[in-house]
Amino acid sequence: MKFNVGGVDRILRIVIGLVLIALAATGTVGWWGWLGVIPLLTGVVRFCPLYSLVGMNTCPMKARK
Repeated sequence: MKFNVGGVDRILRIVIGLVLIALAATGTVGWWGWLGVIPLLTGVVRFCPLYSLVGMNTCPMKARK
């Protein structure tokens, strides 16, 4: 699998995912907070299927494999 999420994009996805999950776990937001799993996973594995569909890539050339 080729990486297509890199740098700042990756960090933001992980942070936003963790915040959404924490808010859902504490009952601050509704069930939709659990959707934070999606940006968390895409940040951790460095691959976003949606980016592949639209041809985007935020990963630097050296990190692409």
